[in-house]
Amino acid sequence: MAALRLPALHATHAGIWIADASGDVREATRGEAIARAAETPHIILNAPLVGQRLGYAELSGLDLLELFAFLHPARFAVPTPAGMSRAAGLAAPASEAEAAARLQAIAGTLLATLGDPDWREREGAWTTNMSLQRLGWGWAPLVGQRLAKPERGERMLFSRLKQWEESADPVPPLATAVDAGEAERKLAALTGNGAETRAGQRAMAASAAGVFAPRRSRDGPNMLLAEAGTGIGKTLAYLAPASVWAERSGGTVWVSTFTKALQRQLDAEGPRLFADPDERARRIVIRKGRENYLCLLNLEDAMQGGFSGRPAILAQLVGRWAAYSKDGDMVGGDLPGWLPSLFRRAGSTALTDRRGECVYGGCPHYRKCFIERAERAGREADLVIANHALVMINAARSRETAPQQIVFDEGHHLFDAADSTFAVALSGQEAIEMRRWIVGPEGKSRGRRRGLAARLMDVASYDEEGGRALEAAIEASRALPSDGWLARVAEGAPFGAIEQLLGEVRGTVYARAKAQDAGYGLETELAEPDGGLVDRANGALEAIEGLAKPLATLSRRLEAVLADAPDWLDTQARARVEGAIHGLGWRRETLAAWGALLARIGGPADPDFVDWLAVERVDGREYDIAINRRWLDPTRPLSQVVLKPAQGVLVTSATLRGGDEWETAEQRTGAAHLDCATDRFEAESPFDYAGASEVIVVTDVKQGDLAALAGAYARLIEAADGGTLGLFTAVQRLKAVHARIADRLARAGLPLLAQHVDPIDPGTLVDIFRDDPHASLLGTDALRDGVDVPGQSLRLVVMERVPWPRPTVLHAARRMVSGGSAYDDRVVRARLAQAFGRLIRREGDRGVFVILSAAMPSRLLSAFPPGVEVNRVPLDEAIARVRARLGGGLVLERGREPVAQPD
Repeated sequence: MAALRLPALHATHAGIWIADASGDVREATRGEAIARAAETPHIILNAPLVGQRLGYAELSGLDLLELFAFLHPARFAVPTPAGMSRAAGLAAPASEAEAAARLQAIAGTLLATLGDPDWREREGAWTTNMSLQRLGWGWAPLVGQRLAKPERGERMLFSRLKQWEESADPVPPLATAVDAGEAERKLAALTGNGAETRAGQRAMAASAAGVFAPRRSRDGPNMLLAEAGTGIGKTLAYLAPASVWAERSGGTVWVSTFTKALQRQLDAEGPRLFADPDERARRIVIRKGRENYLCLLNLEDAMQGGFSGRPAILAQLVGRWAAYSKDGDMVGGDLPGWLPSLFRRAGSTALTDRRGECVYGGCPHYRKCFIERAERAGREADLVIANHALVMINAARSRETAPQQIVFDEGHHLFDAADSTFAVALSGQEAIEMRRWIVGPEGKSRGRRRGLAARLMDVASYDEEGGRALEAAIEASRALPSDGWLARVAEGAPFGAIEQLLGEVRGTVYARAKAQDAGYGLETELAEPDGGLVDRANGALEAIEGLAKPLATLSRRLEAVLADAPDWLDTQARARVEGAIHGLGWRRETLAAWGALLARIGGPADPDFVDWLAVERVDGREYDIAINRRWLDPTRPLSQVVLKPAQGVLVTSATLRGGDEWETAEQRTGAAHLDCATDRFEAESPFDYAGASEVIVVTDVKQGDLAALAGAYARLIEAADGGTLGLFTAVQRLKAVHARIADRLARAGLPLLAQHVDPIDPGTLVDIFRDDPHASLLGTDALRDGVDVPGQSLRLVVMERVPWPRPTVLHAARRMVSGGSAYDDRVVRARLAQAFGRLIRREGDRGVFVILSAAMPSRLLSAFPPGVEVNRVPLDEAIARVRARLGGGLVLERGREPVAQPD
């Protein structure tokens, strides 16, 4: 296929290359590259990343990722020259210099798709390209030259989307049981004939079957805690009895995860359960929070002028994707994670419902809404794949929506998920969102009116008392912060009772907080408040109560309107009123929680909660001020709201105990708060950890010496020839190490990726890391247990220090009641076990786990699998051991699995 004869620019930490229009490639300086790119559009791959390499943030050009997103919406490609070459059916470039010319070939191949009669995503392309041409999209003229105008006018986007069908409420599931034999037979069918026999997997399936029996007592679910080591095959072990129960009872099993990676993995197991794609789509549904899905009304606003400049191009590309998306999931679904990152000034967040502004049935796209479609599909599904937070929120809001049969995979995260779900924060950001929901856009804000008055104007005119309550609510909401609140508070000129309270909070924090690392937020416990803080809290409490009262009245009046419906209340108006009632209920719960928190200031502390004041900062810049409340033990509301109403609960993880006793697992999952007995299951991993892995504690890298730390990382990555996951406990140290070693490693052919540095979302960073066995990845907590990279692409894990918990107010309170230093040890052992778990993911994997801290206590080594060799050695010996263990005669080719060489 002919290459596109336009200049191309490729930049990495190893250098900068330019291919001219004839395809000749030469290396260029940064200044020359910037000048040429500013003068003439070049073919590039990932403009923000190339711009970062050049030190030129506003780089623009012909980005191949944008073209790919236009041509193949809802398809993913690894956003590297090798990955895009494979997506275009071309060989991967053999060098960075060759990559520059390969960009031209990729562009030519992609553009040739426009003339392919078998191009599946043709519909809508011509109309979208016309819109993109008006917006100045660089690719639009080139696309227009090659894309034939359709003979008939194309259907508009919103007319092409499928409608969901209304159905009756689901019938309660039949009371039925699954015996161990049935579970094992189903497991055999799922794994297939001739599959490897796994005794631990069969035993787990048999044990899990007991979860699906009718429960024996009120508030006493059938509960099983199952620690199943990596490689057991626990996913199929619980899906076997779950699918049998769902089919027989007509009920739904909720499978809950903590990471999106596991959700994708579970979805990939679907063909084993249901071979037919249509049946699979009906019987397995992925559910997430509303903020993950594209809001069609937001998209319509954006495409009709709500966005301008580059964000308007994003809106058009997302519109293309919406027509082909499986479920409209913008976060972890089939929207490539790299697409929003190409438009950093206005990412995908503006196209989702993050403010709770949904008008439900009042939306013209309600019958095509992705969120409503997923919710309704979940009612009829056999399996709903969700996340911990959504399961807890559904259970908290209504017993009717509370899942009855639940499998919590990644169960070691239940404590943290409950901690976030049942938290309360009265902050400037939360309060201003409350005001916007009630009042709607103010000042110069663009977009449709979404305030309560705009949504309920007809109802207010019909119901006099409701109209007065609506006016009173809008007036009372003006006591909440408005645009510019943070600057006013910092300048000592707050407006309104809530801003005045936040100003007092800020002053108290700065007066009491201890010095912390630069850039971190500041906090202090809410104890012994002075008179000014108490007075401001009382004033804020009056303002919140003044808002809660008219909202309560309005809710009652709306319910009365529905009960005695006037003639004009058609289906759409009814749905709009029902949506308003739903939203009011949520806001009233929030106001009640804020009121309880403010009433505590100046009064006695509640021993069940931890309260503190905070100034939130990023890189030393303030972005929010808050009064926070967390449960001292968040598994208490978890057990009351989620576990006790359920029929059966299975909690499983490879590190459920985190190296501790079963009592710890019961405390961290809420099982300890149940009156019924909890069953336990344990199966060790079949992997030979002792033979396949090693733990090294480096003894001579001085803590605080960034140069030594960076040098250690570089030498270890070189010894392993890449394939390294580097884990940090502080973003500042990660950035400092990356800045020191990225160029050095790139020149050796070892790409270095970094969370919080590269303008790429974490999921895509992991995809790039997985794709190239020579690449390495630096990250923080999110990558410690959210990375699933089997094979040789991950063969070395390096932690920069022992992952002690940060000494926050919340941690100090929990530490005090949970055993002091023993509590710290439990936290660290769990983190070490999770990090080590990234290393050996399947049979045949091998690797080394390195901790760059001589202060690693021996008592924490129980976090690692029994029999794994632990050596405390200087860095030079550690490097020799890494090279000896990982050298092993493997040829690593970019983008491919390693091939063992003959002896």
